[in-house]
Amino acid sequence: MHFHDDALFPEVQEKLVITVAPYGPEWELDDFREDLPLTMEEHIQKAVDCYEAGATVLHIHVRELDGKGSKRLSVFNELLAGLREAVPDMILQVGGSISFAPEGEGAEAKWLSDDTRHMLAELDPAPDQVTIAINTSQMNIMELMTADDIAGTSMMRPELAATYREMTVPAGPEWVEEHLRRLQAKGIQPHFQLSSIPQLETVERLIRRGVYTGPLNLTWVGIGGGFDGPNPYNIMNFIQRVPDGACLTLETLMRSVLPVNTMAIAMGLHARCGNEDTIWGRPGEKITSVQQIQQLVRIAGELGREVATGKEAREIYRIGDTYRDADETLAKLGYAPNRRPGQVGFTQHA
Repeated sequence: MHFHDDALFPEVQEKLVITVAPYGPEWELDDFREDLPLTMEEHIQKAVDCYEAGATVLHIHVRELDGKGSKRLSVFNELLAGLREAVPDMILQVGGSISFAPEGEGAEAKWLSDDTRHMLAELDPAPDQVTIAINTSQMNIMELMTADDIAGTSMMRPELAATYREMTVPAGPEWVEEHLRRLQAKGIQPHFQLSSIPQLETVERLIRRGVYTGPLNLTWVGIGGGFDGPNPYNIMNFIQRVPDGACLTLETLMRSVLPVNTMAIAMGLHARCGNEDTIWGRPGEKITSVQQIQQLVRIAGELGREVATGKEAREIYRIGDTYRDADETLAKLGYAPNRRPGQVGFTQHA
């Protein structure tokens, strides 16, 4: 991405799209019952509250009534149907892991099987987006956690901390290409969750080969443990490699969430918050998903940057758009074109 002399002026920036992840699949209910929904009605009301606070993208997981993360797509279908009625303008984004929470004491924290995750393309009603990981990697969410982060929560249990420490994200090349094919066939936009520049380079290669032909909405996920950490140099190096036509959100965890989101807002990027990313505000003080959204809206207001409505967020994300082929996708995204046979030297900008 390029930053011209006026790039930090809010009048030349896109309106701010706030993603909220208010279903906290890694937490147990007693960790923050005031903010973690259990019943279907609570899940839907949480979305309404977040939308009214200013969030326009809803990152979705869902719980069973026993408090555990649901792995049943029928429950996702029920939630999606309720959300379509309650928050029709909100972008509904299903988390591609479905649920990574362990099913019982001593169980592994793991993403579901390749075939099960492929079934996200069959959700009915269809979500607007499904998040997709690129390249199998470690996802040790405990690496950056401090004693204060886990104080008084289920993650103080050694066996639970150990299983989250060993979690990996399965996203091999064959699975990624098939998953992209299925999502695109169903008109569901993939939202790329990327941990580092090598994963971004893989996405570019998929685009250059015509495996993915559409808008590039992506999130830099700086949670450490196999992903980038919330280091400003990591962030800026990643931003530098993102093409101008992409839509970039920054994500991190715990008390890094607010400063990273503040940087995103100032730079004209987009923000993500919610109890999946943090339950902490000031040291020792919990903060709800709605309060986090309100905080970001206030910061955007101080900077003079407007917050997108649901319909404006859909336009920014280009929900429903597809491109003809690799050449058109490269041009729309601002990547240089593929080299033609026999062409030497620099290629012209798309």
